[in-house]
Amino acid sequence: MASIAQKSLFCWHDVEALGDLHRLRLVLENLPDEELMQQLEQRRGRGRNEYPVRAMWNSLVAGIVFQHPSIEQLRRELLRNGQLRDLCGCDPTRGSDAVPSASAYSRFLSTLRKRSIREALVRVFTSLVDQCYRELPGFGRRLGADGKGIASVARRRGKGAGDRRGEHDADWGCHEYVYQNERGEVQKSVKKWFGFTVHLLADTAYELPVAFTVSRASKHEVPVMRKLIRSLDRHRPHILKAAEVFTADRGYDDGTLIDLLWHEHRIKPVIDIRNLWKDGEETKLVAGTPNVVYDYQGTVSCVCMATGTQREMAYRGFEEKRGTLKYGCPAVHYGYECAGKASCPLASCIRIPLSTDRRVFTPLARSSYRWKREYAKRTALERIHSRLDRSFSLELHTIRGQEKLSVHLTLVFSVMSALALGRVRENQPNQMRSLVRPAA
Repeated sequence: MASIAQKSLFCWHDVEALGDLHRLRLVLENLPDEELMQQLEQRRGRGRNEYPVRAMWNSLVAGIVFQHPSIEQLRRELLRNGQLRDLCGCDPTRGSDAVPSASAYSRFLSTLRKRSIREALVRVFTSLVDQCYRELPGFGRRLGADGKGIASVARRRGKGAGDRRGEHDADWGCHEYVYQNERGEVQKSVKKWFGFTVHLLADTAYELPVAFTVSRASKHEVPVMRKLIRSLDRHRPHILKAAEVFTADRGYDDGTLIDLLWHEHRIKPVIDIRNLWKDGEETKLVAGTPNVVYDYQGTVSCVCMATGTQREMAYRGFEEKRGTLKYGCPAVHYGYECAGKASCPLASCIRIPLSTDRRVFTPLARSSYRWKREYAKRTALERIHSRLDRSFSLELHTIRGQEKLSVHLTLVFSVMSALALGRVRENQPNQMRSLVRPAA
């Protein structure tokens, strides 16, 4: 009869041959969770050790990797899958009896929400992010921000504080989307949900999380993101020092946020803009010039003094020391025939200070090709959100409460980062975004 060691070796080889369990092995090997395990062991002390801390933690991670939206589904998988139990560290001599009970998981999850344990769990995530900065070339140079609405499993508040089935932390949120239909008509779509919002800051090149926070659904994205950036400045300043570009949609269009990014941290904001001009004007005159105008999207044009023809000026770059954007005469740059060239008061170029309008004029000019290329990378956030829904089953979650959701997302983002690092360390960088196989 084969020994336990031989059986374990046989199971391990089987694990290597199975893609799903191989992904779990990668995650478990790359999670920096020793400090967390020590704190959990200390907290348990001399209490019952029927279900070891390490086995419970590993199986909880397995539930995320295998997309189980509930503890009961995870337990069913553990009961039927001996290889999974072995990989999680369950006692092989006990068989299916080694699978923790539902109440044991409930107590374990409650322990993870304790302040000291929750802080240790957050350090697991931040340690993985720091490893990404060290091992992934250029990680953190291009950051993107976006908020994702997460509907609560409970559709309304409970009637009393003791109602555990009701949702006491969530409230209503609303997002308005503006888009063009097939006929080019501007349409508006409104999304309302009862629940929470996860505010995510991520690397847009690697599509990996850098920082996040969870709020009620009604919280506006801009003040939460400002608070998150200031928190990073206090506790993890290397993140902001490495960043060069910050990309976000028009929901983050805010002069204070732009000032915070550029003037305090020298991060170039690439944020879509809303039309807040209330006077109905299509263009405004650049101060000190008789014939140079700009629109709310930052397109600078000159008006021919003879014919009144308006032509877009050529962007010539950002002058950081001057704090100005430089634009060239279109007749000189593009070779136009300009009837009013002789009477034009402009020289070959003009400089526009960022202070003219800090929302309209940013260090990376909105009218430049580079701005458009950088902004296109914002779709990385949408792909991360899609993975949260489909690969990590967030659209099927059964979580109640802001604190529980925050702990769960910390686990999810840690798994996401650990698996990506594992792929890179196994010389499989092309698979680092194939985080978890979507459920059929």
